[in-house]
Amino acid sequence: METMKQYRWSFALFLLIVLLYLFDQQLGRDAFFITYDNLEQMLALVPPIFILMGLLDVWIPKETLIRYMGPGSSYRGLAIAFLLGTAAAGPLYVAFPLAILLLKKGARLANVVFFLGVWSSTKLPIVLFEIASFGLTFTVIHIGISIPAYLATAYLIEKMVSDTELRGIIQKAEVA
Repeated sequence: METMKQYRWSFALFLLIVLLYLFDQQLGRDAFFITYDNLEQMLALVPPIFILMGLLDVWIPKETLIRYMGPGSSYRGLAIAFLLGTAAAGPLYVAFPLAILLLKKGARLANVVFFLGVWSSTKLPIVLFEIASFGLTFTVIHIGISIPAYLATAYLIEKMVSDTELRGIIQKAEVA
């Protein structure tokens, strides 16, 4: 029963696709194949990410991560978060397990939130695509607005989330 409860949204969405198919076969078929393609893409990306996370968990001692990205890391932690987010590959949902790993190892919440923001829109391939598609001026404006916004958001979230809430988030993520 616990398994059914855990996957209730997946079952509900599958049922929705079946109902959509009964209502409009072409639309239901399209919805199914789009869902299938997304699931296939996710299953191709997630295992290598979890292997990489396992290696990072073993190779990088907690003390080292705390020193470079922890509470006293200052600009160095932000720089590392920026480099990790910029050099990343894959969609944003791949970044969340990595963010939890960073939090478990003692990274400062602001650095992790900043990392997620950078991952979402300033990855190197996206920046190169933006320059080619929209021009250098647009890209500079986009990044010039985004980075300060991510910084402000990161510090604001860090101020709003208590240590107890943060520990609760990490514990929930470890169980899931």
